[in-house]
Amino acid sequence: MSGRIDGLRVERFFDDGTYPNSALPLLFYEEALPRGETDAEAMEALFTANGWPPAWRASVFTYHHYHSTAHETLGVVRGTARLLLGGPEGREFDVEPGDVIVIPSGVAHRRLDSSGDFLVVGCYPLGQSWDLLRGEAGDRPAADRNIERVPLPRTDPVGGADGPLAKHWRVGTR
Repeated sequence: MSGRIDGLRVERFFDDGTYPNSALPLLFYEEALPRGETDAEAMEALFTANGWPPAWRASVFTYHHYHSTAHETLGVVRGTARLLLGGPEGREFDVEPGDVIVIPSGVAHRRLDSSGDFLVVGCYPLGQSWDLLRGEAGDRPAADRNIERVPLPRTDPVGGADGPLAKHWRVGTR
C-alpha cells in the first residue's frame, strides 16, 4: 500500500548548538491520504504495509523535543495543528488529516497549537525504539553518538521500498 507522494516537501534543519537536528532531510507529505477518507485505521494500515509499525495514537508534545535513538513518523488523522520543526529557529508547518511527516532522529519538534480533536498516529522503523530528549545540558555528546548509530530505514512509510525516502536519505548523506 502506498500513499500519495506528489505533495512532498523536503526540509533540512541543521545543528543549532542545542538541538542536533540532522544531515538527513525531514519529509513532509501533504495529503498522503485523502483528507475526507483519513482515519487512524487507514493511517496505521498505510504505515504497516510499508514496514513502519504504528506505535501510538496521541498528540504532539507542546515542548521542543527530539529522539536520538529512532526516526519518527507522524500521521495526522484528525483535527489541525501548527507544528514547529527544527527547534526555536526552525519553521512552522500547518498540518491536517492525511498529512505525514517523517522526522529524522535528532530533529526537534513541538506543537504550537491545535484544534481540540487533534490526533496523530506515531510510528518508527522496525526495530527502533525512541527516547525523549529536550535539548537540556548534558544531552550531548551522547545524543550525537546515538543519532550517528541510528540505521537508515529500509522503506518509506508512505511510498514503501521505492519511495522518496530512499532517494533523499541514502544519496549524499552522512
